[in-house]
Amino acid sequence: MDFFKAFFFIILLSPISLSESGSIGVNYGRISNELPSAFKVVTLLKSQGINRVKIFDADPSVLKALSGSNIRVTVDLPNELLYSAAKRPSFASTWVKRNVAAYHPSTQIESIAVGNEVFVDTHNTTQYLILAMRNIHKALISFNLHDDIKISSPLALSALQNSYPSSSGSFRPELINLVIKPMLDFLRETGSRLMVNVYPFFAYEGNSDVIPLDYALLRENPGMVDSGNGLRYFNLFDAQIDAVFAAMSALKYDDIEIIVTETGWPSKGDENEIGATLANAESYNGNLIRRILTGGGTPLRPKADLTVYLFALFNENKKFGPTSERNYGLFYPNEKKVYDVPFTIEGLKHYRDTPTNGDQNVKPKVPRGGGVSKSLTGSSWCVANGDAGEERLQGGLDYACGEGGADCSLIQPGATCYSPDTLEAHASFAFNSYYQKKGRLAGSCYFGGAAYVVSQPPKYGRCEFPTGY
Repeated sequence: MDFFKAFFFIILLSPISLSESGSIGVNYGRISNELPSAFKVVTLLKSQGINRVKIFDADPSVLKALSGSNIRVTVDLPNELLYSAAKRPSFASTWVKRNVAAYHPSTQIESIAVGNEVFVDTHNTTQYLILAMRNIHKALISFNLHDDIKISSPLALSALQNSYPSSSGSFRPELINLVIKPMLDFLRETGSRLMVNVYPFFAYEGNSDVIPLDYALLRENPGMVDSGNGLRYFNLFDAQIDAVFAAMSALKYDDIEIIVTETGWPSKGDENEIGATLANAESYNGNLIRRILTGGGTPLRPKADLTVYLFALFNENKKFGPTSERNYGLFYPNEKKVYDVPFTIEGLKHYRDTPTNGDQNVKPKVPRGGGVSKSLTGSSWCVANGDAGEERLQGGLDYACGEGGADCSLIQPGATCYSPDTLEAHASFAFNSYYQKKGRLAGSCYFGGAAYVVSQPPKYGRCEFPTGY
């Protein structure tokens, strides 16, 4: 495959990265009396190309079913066992022996989640978290598994004191010295990543009057500029991740990476659960999968490819709470898809998010970032993102002027739009030419995160950007 064809294939799946891509896994929750056997679940995972799974315990039937599957597994030490693991090193050792060492490496356990969203646990287990993590790690060392298996603990975003704008991200003050710094020290010592649960749905549900739905669903939109760092964000997922990065940076932990252990969108909800629809769930998960598998980090950490676990594999009929809690599943218990999204690069070739008229409950108003979110069906232009780096800009420019069929005659030496002779200016003209030629279709102004849509005509020297062909 030549460069232009290869690049064209990649931008169809944009946003892209020319570096190693991210990874998609799923959370396999089992609070249901309707689910297929664990062996059938493993067959389902393999048929969908899903090679990572996270469970909320260390159930023997699941771990046995996963043996020899080549599916990487994250197991969980439940919150109710934190006290015992913290107070009794012998308990931690026995737990690792029975639930990890007994199965690995045939069952490819790659990480242990010690607790889950401990800080919001009503049983006040926060004080036991760090000692439990250290005792579990000591147990791994005793079985010589500490190089293969990493330890962390999933945080809810409620661990943050501030999350908007992303640049102001900070942890809750009462948690910093008690548990945040000790945990980050442990992650640094062991080469582990911070586990974070990220749900743009909750932010949208509570602020649908100010958060545009397209922004929450990772659809094409003009984006929002962070007033603190000047970076432009095109989706709420990236903004929430960067709020966590900023919070760590404020404490001088810039070297620690993030793994997203839960994210998802419900396909059904109660009447007051704004945005909980099947169409929105399909859009969020489909666009997120594309964004992760095709690589690239966040605006704050552009090289930080992410591993993301979708929540959840199945709808779970025995969960308590609002209707949405029982409807996060990608599959029904009969193993049929709730909606059709792919989980692999190959599947993404044929996937397109097509918004439907009935998929948003509230028309978006003015975003908190200050700009007005305008319809892309009106006058709009595609310009280069100068922060994307020369490699992405040049790759996009080469494609647009080559196989993409953009009219690049005006940016040749001596032509009207040659000046200013900069990569960003030339890429902007070529990107816009391609975008207008494609009728300003959604997805035609990504170029691997090297471009974005604006609602005002750009101006470079004497060059005027056309609005249609």
